[in-house]
Amino acid sequence: MPVTVQHVSKLYGTQTALQNVSLDIPKGQVVGLLGPNGAGKSTLMKILAGYLPADTGTVVVNGFNIAEQPLAARRGTGYLPEHNPVYPDLYVREYLELMGRLQGLGRKAKKRAAEVIALTGITPEQHKKIGQLSKGYRQRVGLAQTLLHEPETLILDEPTSGLDPNQITDIRQLIRSLGHDHTVLLSTHIMQEVEAMCSRIVIINKGNIVFDKPTGAIDLQQQSLEEIFKELTS
Repeated sequence: MPVTVQHVSKLYGTQTALQNVSLDIPKGQVVGLLGPNGAGKSTLMKILAGYLPADTGTVVVNGFNIAEQPLAARRGTGYLPEHNPVYPDLYVREYLELMGRLQGLGRKAKKRAAEVIALTGITPEQHKKIGQLSKGYRQRVGLAQTLLHEPETLILDEPTSGLDPNQITDIRQLIRSLGHDHTVLLSTHIMQEVEAMCSRIVIINKGNIVFDKPTGAIDLQQQSLEEIFKELTS
């Protein structure tokens, strides 16, 4: 199982961000993580990506306990945070080649940068500085960086944020295709995103998982996903 979360809790001072959360995600599944602001989505993603330690519980990513073998776990993980950190003064191709070398790709960095540039549809913008790009294209650069080292597990926090309708369609198709060979966990506030991309829906509210079902198990003709979400988080 590429991602296993067992009884994970996280506190910020006296505020509970996650409370006894357990979750298993197999390879080949695209899981949509939904929840209101402050529900614990980003906290869970940061813990899975190794950027934040859990207070209690066990997290195993790609076969490695993230508390005991954090570097090994992170080598097989691609993480796109909600606020995409990029260097605005670097050119797109230059930036991706640099990130590839930092991730240990060595001489393969140049070739791999070209591959992810094509994969994420940023070929027309590859010779521009990142600071000159629209928000949507900067988001694509962040996704390209996430894919550079060919990770087994992808953790994507609001991956289509800032994209126009055409770009959203392209990124949806890309994420669906990545889901065939990867484990993908993505968060979003857009219900259509989940229906379009995800094979499973997990809703988190007040630090607890309150819903976890395959997308196909929900009869959206009888009750919309938005109605289910409102019932569970009200």
